[in-house]
Amino acid sequence: MTTDYKDTLNLPNTSFPMKANLAQKEVELLAVWEKNGTYQKMQQKDRAKSYILHDGPPYANGNIHLGHALNKILKDMIVKYKAMKGHYAPYVPGWDCHGLPIEHQVDKNLGAKKENTTITEKRKLCREYAAKFLDIQREEFKRLGVFGDWQDPYITMAFPYEATIVRELNRFVQNGSVYKGKKPVHWCPTCVTALAEAEVEYADKESPSVYVKFRVKDPTIKLQTGNGQAQSLKALFADIRGLKEMHRQF
Repeated sequence: MTTDYKDTLNLPNTSFPMKANLAQKEVELLAVWEKNGTYQKMQQKDRAKSYILHDGPPYANGNIHLGHALNKILKDMIVKYKAMKGHYAPYVPGWDCHGLPIEHQVDKNLGAKKENTTITEKRKLCREYAAKFLDIQREEFKRLGVFGDWQDPYITMAFPYEATIVRELNRFVQNGSVYKGKKPVHWCPTCVTALAEAEVEYADKESPSVYVKFRVKDPTIKLQTGNGQAQSLKALFADIRGLKEMHRQF
């Protein structure tokens, strides 16, 4: 006679399925959260103290990758944690819709046509490209379960956003904080556009040059400098040391 030992155990019964089936269940759960307005209800619950996460926006220039996922999920965990601790913790997502990454993608799509494309048309194509991937990335971030004000994000190419930038610049101009000076602008001959300093990469270079110091026998010997005046080596070196000191202090 065989004994079915499960009949001898007092185990609880549950309606939980044995299989998690997350690929399906996650989508259903996200739909329930959106239908019930869970994020909006969280923001209405607590108003006594605030926790605001200022999130740097990603470029709207392609599908999200693992770096985007890590960034957004970790920040979402922090915001949700603060909300559950009783903070008013809204999250306003945003997108950077300007710059070389978007221009570069549009140039790649144009191919040989980019040489004959006007600046106005190029800007129009960049705006359309950024708007397309903004919507794609928004849905991909929502699929990760990230809570946020997805219907009203901040977008750098939105006209009200750009108008705010112009108004703030005017405030700087009015209070005298804006000045005109000289600053090198890095230019990419391939992309035919200006580059930010962070976008410039310098290659390592090996040089056969070597700098050797020699002791000068007679420092009183005078040399003709660039302005046509004769100056002793001793005085010339003193001037150079003075310039180096000025540069160091600057």
